[in-house]
Amino acid sequence: MPDRSPVLARHGSPRKQPRVRSPLAPPVSFKVIRAVFLTVLACFVALPVYVMAASSLKPLKDVAGEFRWIPSGLTIRPYIDIWHTVPLAKYFMNSLIVAGSATACSVVIAIFAAYGVSRYRFRGKRLFTVTVLSTQMFPGILFLLPLFLIFVNIGNTTGIALYGSRAGLILTYLTFSLPFSIWMLIGYFDSVPRELDEAATVDGCGPLGALFRVVIPAAIPGIVAVAVYAFMTAWGEVLFASVMTNDETRTLAVGLQGYSTQNDVYWNQIMAASLVVSIPIVAGFLLLQRYLVAGLTAGAVK
Repeated sequence: MPDRSPVLARHGSPRKQPRVRSPLAPPVSFKVIRAVFLTVLACFVALPVYVMAASSLKPLKDVAGEFRWIPSGLTIRPYIDIWHTVPLAKYFMNSLIVAGSATACSVVIAIFAAYGVSRYRFRGKRLFTVTVLSTQMFPGILFLLPLFLIFVNIGNTTGIALYGSRAGLILTYLTFSLPFSIWMLIGYFDSVPRELDEAATVDGCGPLGALFRVVIPAAIPGIVAVAVYAFMTAWGEVLFASVMTNDETRTLAVGLQGYSTQNDVYWNQIMAASLVVSIPIVAGFLLLQRYLVAGLTAGAVK
Protein backbone atom coordinates (compact mmCIF):
# COMPACT_ATOMS: atom_id res chain seq x y z
CA MET A 1 0.00 0.00 0.00
CA PRO A 2 1.63 3.32 -0.99
CA ASP A 3 2.71 5.72 1.71
CA ARG A 4 0.50 8.84 1.63
CA SER A 5 2.19 10.68 4.51
CA PRO A 6 3.75 14.08 3.62
CA VAL A 7 7.40 14.18 2.77
CA LEU A 8 9.30 15.21 5.87
CA ALA A 9 12.33 17.44 5.91
CA ARG A 10 15.53 16.61 7.77
CA HIS A 11 14.16 17.83 11.12
CA GLY A 12 10.80 16.13 10.72
CA SER A 13 8.72 19.15 9.60
CA PRO A 14 6.63 19.06 6.40
CA ARG A 15 8.44 20.44 3.38
CA LYS A 16 6.96 23.79 2.31
CA GLN A 17 5.32 23.83 -1.04
CA PRO A 18 6.38 26.67 -3.36
CA ARG A 19 3.84 29.48 -3.60
CA VAL A 20 2.13 29.69 -6.94
CA ARG A 21 1.79 33.28 -8.09
CA SER A 22 -1.61 34.17 -9.49
CA PRO A 23 -1.49 35.31 -13.10
CA LEU A 24 -3.80 38.21 -12.14
CA ALA A 25 -1.59 39.43 -9.30
CA PRO A 26 0.19 42.75 -10.01
CA PRO A 27 3.97 42.67 -10.32
CA VAL A 28 6.15 43.73 -7.43
CA SER A 29 7.31 46.85 -9.28
CA PHE A 30 3.71 48.00 -9.62
CA LYS A 31 3.13 47.58 -5.87
CA VAL A 32 6.24 49.61 -5.08
CA ILE A 33 5.28 52.40 -7.47
CA ARG A 34 1.73 52.41 -6.10
CA ALA A 35 2.97 52.67 -2.51
CA VAL A 36 5.33 55.52 -3.38
CA PHE A 37 2.62 57.38 -5.33
CA LEU A 38 0.03 57.02 -2.57
CA THR A 39 2.55 58.15 0.04
CA VAL A 40 3.44 61.26 -1.95
CA LEU A 41 -0.24 61.98 -2.58
CA ALA A 42 -1.09 61.57 1.12
CA CYS A 43 1.72 63.94 2.09
CA PHE A 44 0.58 66.46 -0.52
CA VAL A 45 -2.97 66.39 0.90
CA ALA A 46 -1.97 66.38 4.57
CA LEU A 47 0.67 69.12 4.31
CA PRO A 48 -1.77 72.10 4.08
CA VAL A 49 -3.83 70.66 6.93
CA TYR A 50 -0.73 70.34 9.09
CA VAL A 51 0.33 73.92 8.30
CA MET A 52 -3.14 75.19 9.22
CA ALA A 53 -3.24 73.18 12.45
CA ALA A 54 0.29 74.22 13.46
CA SER A 55 -0.33 77.88 12.67
CA SER A 56 -3.61 77.87 14.61
CA LEU A 57 -1.76 76.81 17.76
CA LYS A 58 0.91 79.54 17.60
CA PRO A 59 0.90 83.09 18.95
CA LEU A 60 0.46 85.75 16.29
CA LYS A 61 4.10 86.88 16.42
CA ASP A 62 5.29 83.34 15.70
CA VAL A 63 2.95 82.96 12.74
CA ALA A 64 4.04 86.29 11.26
CA GLY A 65 7.71 85.35 11.63
CA GLU A 66 9.72 82.59 10.01
CA PHE A 67 7.76 79.38 9.61
CA ARG A 68 8.88 76.42 11.69
CA TRP A 69 7.73 72.90 11.04
CA ILE A 70 7.80 72.15 14.78
CA PRO A 71 6.26 75.00 16.79
CA SER A 72 8.35 76.22 19.70
CA GLY A 73 5.30 77.13 21.78
CA LEU A 74 1.70 75.99 21.57
CA THR A 75 -1.42 77.82 22.73
CA ILE A 76 -5.15 77.36 22.31
CA ARG A 77 -5.78 81.09 22.67
CA PRO A 78 -6.59 81.55 18.94
CA TYR A 79 -9.48 79.08 19.26
CA ILE A 80 -10.89 81.21 22.06
CA ASP A 81 -10.30 84.57 20.38
CA ILE A 82 -11.99 83.61 17.10
CA TRP A 83 -15.41 83.92 18.74
CA HIS A 84 -14.70 87.47 19.96
CA THR A 85 -12.71 89.05 17.13
CA VAL A 86 -15.67 88.59 14.77
CA PRO A 87 -19.21 87.34 15.55
CA LEU A 88 -18.31 83.86 14.31
CA ALA A 89 -21.23 82.21 16.08
CA LYS A 90 -23.71 84.41 14.20
CA TYR A 91 -22.00 83.73 10.90
CA PHE A 92 -21.98 80.02 11.69
CA MET A 93 -25.72 80.05 12.38
CA ASN A 94 -26.43 82.02 9.19
CA SER A 95 -24.44 79.51 7.12
CA LEU A 96 -26.18 76.60 8.81
CA ILE A 97 -29.65 78.04 8.18
CA VAL A 98 -28.94 79.04 4.59
CA ALA A 99 -27.11 75.86 3.60
CA GLY A 100 -29.60 73.59 5.38
CA SER A 101 -32.64 75.32 3.90
CA ALA A 102 -31.15 75.40 0.40
CA THR A 103 -30.31 71.71 0.68
CA ALA A 104 -33.78 70.74 1.91
CA CYS A 105 -35.55 72.75 -0.80
CA SER A 106 -33.22 71.45 -3.50
CA VAL A 107 -33.68 67.81 -2.50
CA VAL A 108 -37.49 68.01 -2.17
CA ILE A 109 -38.03 69.82 -5.47
CA ALA A 110 -35.48 67.64 -7.27
CA ILE A 111 -37.17 64.43 -6.08
CA PHE A 112 -40.58 65.37 -7.51
CA ALA A 113 -39.15 66.83 -10.71
CA ALA A 114 -36.81 63.91 -11.35
CA TYR A 115 -39.52 61.35 -10.60
CA GLY A 116 -41.89 62.99 -13.07
CA VAL A 117 -39.26 63.09 -15.80
CA SER A 118 -38.09 59.55 -15.12
CA ARG A 119 -41.47 57.84 -14.91
CA TYR A 120 -43.80 59.78 -17.21
CA ARG A 121 -43.86 60.84 -20.83
CA PHE A 122 -45.00 64.35 -21.64
CA ARG A 123 -44.51 66.92 -24.35
CA GLY A 124 -41.27 68.85 -23.96
CA LYS A 125 -39.64 66.23 -21.74
CA ARG A 126 -36.42 66.14 -23.73
CA LEU A 127 -36.32 69.94 -23.99
CA PHE A 128 -36.77 70.23 -20.24
CA THR A 129 -33.94 67.79 -19.55
CA VAL A 130 -31.59 69.53 -21.97
CA THR A 131 -32.49 72.94 -20.54
CA VAL A 132 -31.82 71.79 -16.98
CA LEU A 133 -28.45 70.37 -17.96
CA SER A 134 -27.47 73.36 -20.11
CA THR A 135 -27.75 75.74 -17.15
CA GLN A 136 -24.56 74.17 -15.76
CA MET A 137 -22.58 75.54 -18.70
CA PHE A 138 -22.97 79.17 -17.61
CA PRO A 139 -20.63 80.64 -14.96
CA GLY A 140 -22.23 81.73 -11.72
CA ILE A 141 -21.04 85.32 -12.04
CA LEU A 142 -23.27 85.66 -15.10
CA PHE A 143 -26.35 85.53 -12.84
CA LEU A 144 -25.04 87.89 -10.17
CA LEU A 145 -26.19 91.22 -11.62
CA PRO A 146 -29.60 89.95 -12.90
CA LEU A 147 -30.44 88.41 -9.53
CA PHE A 148 -29.32 91.55 -7.73
CA LEU A 149 -31.58 93.73 -9.90
CA ILE A 150 -34.50 91.30 -9.57
CA PHE A 151 -34.27 91.21 -5.78
CA VAL A 152 -33.98 95.00 -5.51
CA ASN A 153 -36.97 95.57 -7.83
CA ILE A 154 -39.07 93.00 -5.96
CA GLY A 155 -38.27 94.78 -2.71
CA ASN A 156 -39.17 98.19 -4.13
CA THR A 157 -42.39 96.92 -5.70
CA THR A 158 -43.80 94.49 -3.14
CA GLY A 159 -41.93 95.39 0.02
CA ILE A 160 -40.52 91.82 0.29
CA ALA A 161 -36.89 92.28 1.27
CA LEU A 162 -35.01 89.58 -0.61
CA TYR A 163 -31.78 91.51 -0.98
CA GLY A 164 -29.73 91.21 2.20
CA SER A 165 -31.92 88.44 3.61
CA ARG A 166 -31.42 84.72 4.17
CA ALA A 167 -34.41 83.94 1.98
CA GLY A 168 -32.87 85.76 -0.96
CA LEU A 169 -29.58 83.91 -0.51
CA ILE A 170 -31.42 80.58 -0.36
CA LEU A 171 -33.22 81.35 -3.63
CA THR A 172 -29.88 82.34 -5.14
CA TYR A 173 -28.28 79.05 -4.20
CA LEU A 174 -31.23 77.14 -5.65
CA THR A 175 -30.53 78.64 -9.07
CA PHE A 176 -27.35 76.61 -9.48
CA SER A 177 -27.82 73.64 -7.12
CA LEU A 178 -31.33 72.65 -8.20
CA PRO A 179 -30.61 71.98 -11.91
CA PHE A 180 -27.73 69.66 -11.10
CA SER A 181 -29.78 67.92 -8.41
CA ILE A 182 -32.64 67.28 -10.84
CA TRP A 183 -30.32 65.99 -13.54
CA MET A 184 -28.50 63.69 -11.13
CA LEU A 185 -31.69 62.23 -9.62
CA ILE A 186 -33.16 61.62 -13.08
CA GLY A 187 -30.28 59.29 -13.83
CA TYR A 188 -30.61 57.59 -10.47
CA PHE A 189 -34.38 57.10 -10.71
CA ASP A 190 -33.88 55.62 -14.17
CA SER A 191 -31.70 52.93 -12.58
CA VAL A 192 -34.49 51.95 -10.17
CA PRO A 193 -36.58 49.18 -11.83
CA ARG A 194 -40.01 50.28 -12.94
CA GLU A 195 -41.33 46.91 -11.79
CA LEU A 196 -41.14 48.23 -8.24
CA ASP A 197 -43.60 50.99 -9.12
CA GLU A 198 -45.89 48.48 -10.82
CA ALA A 199 -45.78 46.16 -7.80
CA ALA A 200 -46.65 49.06 -5.51
CA THR A 201 -49.55 50.01 -7.81
CA VAL A 202 -50.87 46.44 -7.67
CA ASP A 203 -50.75 46.61 -3.88
CA GLY A 204 -52.97 49.70 -3.97
CA CYS A 205 -50.46 52.56 -3.90
CA GLY A 206 -50.91 55.61 -6.06
CA PRO A 207 -48.08 57.52 -7.75
CA LEU A 208 -47.16 59.37 -4.56
CA GLY A 209 -47.42 56.20 -2.52
CA ALA A 210 -45.09 54.39 -4.88
CA LEU A 211 -42.68 57.33 -4.72
CA PHE A 212 -42.52 57.55 -0.94
CA ARG A 213 -42.78 53.85 -0.11
CA VAL A 214 -40.74 52.25 -2.87
CA VAL A 215 -38.69 54.62 -5.02
CA ILE A 216 -37.28 56.94 -2.35
CA PRO A 217 -36.10 54.10 -0.06
CA ALA A 218 -34.39 52.50 -3.06
CA ALA A 219 -32.82 55.82 -4.08
CA ILE A 220 -31.36 56.83 -0.72
CA PRO A 221 -27.73 56.83 -1.94
CA GLY A 222 -28.57 59.16 -4.83
CA ILE A 223 -30.59 61.48 -2.61
CA VAL A 224 -27.78 61.64 -0.07
CA ALA A 225 -25.28 62.45 -2.84
CA VAL A 226 -27.51 65.30 -4.03
CA ALA A 227 -27.93 66.60 -0.48
CA VAL A 228 -24.18 66.56 0.17
CA TYR A 229 -23.50 68.39 -3.10
CA ALA A 230 -26.12 71.07 -2.39
CA PHE A 231 -24.92 71.58 1.19
CA MET A 232 -21.23 71.82 0.28
CA THR A 233 -21.99 74.24 -2.53
CA ALA A 234 -23.98 76.56 -0.27
CA TRP A 235 -21.61 76.23 2.70
CA GLY A 236 -18.48 77.41 0.93
CA GLU A 237 -19.92 79.87 -1.62
CA VAL A 238 -18.33 83.34 -1.51
CA LEU A 239 -19.32 85.38 -4.58
CA PHE A 240 -23.10 85.62 -4.07
CA ALA A 241 -22.80 85.69 -0.27
CA SER A 242 -20.51 88.74 -0.43
CA VAL A 243 -23.04 90.70 -2.54
CA MET A 244 -26.44 89.42 -1.38
CA THR A 245 -25.88 89.70 2.39
CA ASN A 246 -25.36 92.42 4.98
CA ASP A 247 -23.83 92.51 8.46
CA GLU A 248 -26.76 90.56 9.96
CA THR A 249 -27.04 87.82 7.33
CA ARG A 250 -23.35 87.37 6.49
CA THR A 251 -22.19 83.76 6.18
CA LEU A 252 -18.98 82.08 7.23
CA ALA A 253 -17.36 82.20 3.81
CA VAL A 254 -17.56 86.00 3.90
CA GLY A 255 -17.23 86.44 7.66
CA LEU A 256 -13.74 84.96 7.71
CA GLN A 257 -12.55 88.13 5.99
CA GLY A 258 -13.20 89.96 9.26
CA TYR A 259 -9.95 88.61 10.70
CA SER A 260 -8.07 90.82 8.24
CA THR A 261 -8.13 94.46 9.36
CA GLN A 262 -6.39 97.61 8.18
CA ASN A 263 -3.81 97.33 10.93
CA ASP A 264 -3.11 93.61 11.12
CA VAL A 265 -4.04 90.17 9.86
CA TYR A 266 -4.75 87.58 12.54
CA TRP A 267 -3.31 84.61 10.68
CA ASN A 268 -3.49 82.23 13.63
CA GLN A 269 -7.18 83.01 14.15
CA ILE A 270 -7.87 82.63 10.43
CA MET A 271 -6.34 79.16 10.49
CA ALA A 272 -8.22 78.22 13.65
CA ALA A 273 -11.54 79.48 12.28
CA SER A 274 -10.96 77.69 8.98
CA LEU A 275 -10.49 74.40 10.81
CA VAL A 276 -13.56 74.98 12.96
CA VAL A 277 -15.86 75.77 10.04
CA SER A 278 -14.58 72.70 8.18
CA ILE A 279 -15.74 70.33 10.90
CA PRO A 280 -19.40 70.03 9.71
CA ILE A 281 -18.33 69.25 6.14
CA VAL A 282 -15.71 66.70 7.14
CA ALA A 283 -17.97 65.02 9.71
CA GLY A 284 -20.88 64.85 7.28
CA PHE A 285 -18.69 63.41 4.53
CA LEU A 286 -17.29 60.71 6.83
CA LEU A 287 -20.75 59.74 8.06
CA LEU A 288 -22.33 59.65 4.59
CA GLN A 289 -19.33 58.44 2.60
CA ARG A 290 -20.76 55.06 1.63
CA TYR A 291 -24.03 56.62 0.46
CA LEU A 292 -22.16 59.34 -1.43
CA VAL A 293 -19.95 56.91 -3.35
CA ALA A 294 -22.89 54.68 -4.22
CA GLY A 295 -24.97 57.65 -5.35
CA LEU A 296 -22.27 59.13 -7.57
CA THR A 297 -21.57 55.81 -9.30
CA ALA A 298 -25.20 54.78 -9.73
CA GLY A 299 -26.20 54.23 -13.32
CA ALA A 300 -22.62 53.99 -14.56
CA VAL A 301 -23.08 50.31 -15.45
CA LYS A 302 -26.29 49.16 -17.01
